[in-house]
Amino acid sequence: MKDKTNKDQEKYLHLLSQQYPNKQSLCREVINLNAILNLPKGTEHFMSDLHGEFEAFYHILNNCSGVIREKVDLIFKDTLTEEEKQEICTLIYYPEEKLKMLHLDNKLSDEWYRMVLNQLIKVAKLLSSKYTRSKVRKAMPEEFAYIIDELLHVQKDEDNNQVVYHKKIIDTILDLDYADEFIIALAALIKRLAVDHLHIVGDIFDRGAYADRILDMLMQHHSLDIQWGNHDILWMGAASGSTICVAIAVMNCLKSDSISMLERSYGISLRKLFLFAEKYYDCTDMTKGALRAISVIMFKLHGRIIKRHPEYDMDDQLMLHRVDRVNGTVEINTVTYKLNNNEFPTVSDENPYELTDEEGKVILDLKKCFTESERLQAHVKFLYDKGSMYKVFNDNLLYHGCVPLDKSGNFDYIQINDAAYKGKALMEYAEGVARRAFFGGHDKNDLDFMWYLWGGRKSPLCGRNLKTFERAYIDDQDTWLEEANPYYSFNNDEKTCNMILREFGIYAPVSHIINGHTPVKASSGEKPIRANGKLFVIDGGFCKAYHKKTGIAGYTLIYNSHGLRIKAHQPFSSVAMALMDNQDIESESSMVEEEKNRVMVKDTDIGKHIQEDIDDLNRLMKEYDKY
Repeated sequence: MKDKTNKDQEKYLHLLSQQYPNKQSLCREVINLNAILNLPKGTEHFMSDLHGEFEAFYHILNNCSGVIREKVDLIFKDTLTEEEKQEICTLIYYPEEKLKMLHLDNKLSDEWYRMVLNQLIKVAKLLSSKYTRSKVRKAMPEEFAYIIDELLHVQKDEDNNQVVYHKKIIDTILDLDYADEFIIALAALIKRLAVDHLHIVGDIFDRGAYADRILDMLMQHHSLDIQWGNHDILWMGAASGSTICVAIAVMNCLKSDSISMLERSYGISLRKLFLFAEKYYDCTDMTKGALRAISVIMFKLHGRIIKRHPEYDMDDQLMLHRVDRVNGTVEINTVTYKLNNNEFPTVSDENPYELTDEEGKVILDLKKCFTESERLQAHVKFLYDKGSMYKVFNDNLLYHGCVPLDKSGNFDYIQINDAAYKGKALMEYAEGVARRAFFGGHDKNDLDFMWYLWGGRKSPLCGRNLKTFERAYIDDQDTWLEEANPYYSFNNDEKTCNMILREFGIYAPVSHIINGHTPVKASSGEKPIRANGKLFVIDGGFCKAYHKKTGIAGYTLIYNSHGLRIKAHQPFSSVAMALMDNQDIESESSMVEEEKNRVMVKDTDIGKHIQEDIDDLNRLMKEYDKY
């Protein structure tokens, strides 16, 4: 084994020597890498539970959770008014739209362009200071890279030659009528430098109507990762061919008035579902009729999965056979409840979970639409490419929902065939099945498990005992209570959080769990920071439907070289109002953990990889010294 290791190392050093053929090239690279290690770490931006709220997401992504406004305040605190600072911020957030508006209002002049270009250069210069010149250059739009690079590195000299040079560049840009394009390029660079890496901690889909537009934007982002949420895995399951995931996805769109996303964005026709509903359901509102039709189909498919998977332990969710259609009631735990809707025209007494031939055709047609939608398939492939069940990044553990625990606070397990999975092993098993379901032949059991990940009692993406039937058919809200996994109580305990961190191989004294999924009711006094600062729940209710419940419109987290800050955001009006009145999202920033010593690249995961590269280069240097 030792001989093999030595041979492998020799081969690797030989390959490395082809890239660095002499000692001079080696020294140059070691100097460069050591310099990078001693730069401040880049800013990480955490967002969660976007739920199709495109405009709020778009604005927070553009303003980098207020980071850009903070830099503008720092640079221009004594030279610009509040209105002028907000004007420059709006221009950075929405350069094309703002310029178009200013052109229509005839508010642009050479003097304005000179002022704004100089302001943007100052902002870009400040943000670029924590990166190497090479990295900043690579982040620039290619057509303007040389010019921007020159402007960012102008220095005053004895004869002011550099300042004159700077002015001449600006004059030439104006003479060539290229100022708008240059402003757009500078704004893009500023936003690119403000956030080095983006984390999306689950739930892009459902509730809001524009998950597709969010995904389009994420696909253009320079550096990000995604931790799948239960609403994401639902659409991933539907795109993989799970009929029950298809039914629930359609049901959710009908509930939240997001039909246009299905039909306009993904080309998924609901025509056959609407025709079927018109035939069997007595509704003047066709959307309501379609919702009732797909709900019954869903509950039938739901029951069939539960019956063929006793290991899921979800028999209590079998409901259709308990319905008394004569009296319009249902019996749950020996208590009889009145139904608010007694329309079950396709449910038979003999076999309530059997689809009729027409229902089978409807759901198979919808499945075909989901699996053949090119745009949906592209979005789902992107979720697989950038996503995972969990992520360990710079000593932080990111996941959307929970790590299932039992009532004693120990890791709970799921029994699948002859194996039991818990903790990290459960997360990795779930990810393996999810990838196999889409890429590996669409096995029925894998597709069923996608549904379990969406709403299973011990699913790490859900962790609640869903009451879908009760919420749809019973007005008594006592029946709606969804028992949560013990994790959601124990996650307030620092000892439990440390146990979870160790399970995932994180032993650093300063480390955290970051998850979403459960909206923090700030208006009721709930806090996003738990377990003595070990855990952050950053679902503050991006979705408009949650604003009354949470009292805010979402949390985001910023982790830069100075420490961790959590941002509580107020509701966002619209992009149109932001452009007309330079409105920004009002955000309250709280420093939750300040670093005693500034965090440098050498303290990060990337730094560890760079140090490994330096070690390899030093080994090659020793080989060169032998000759």
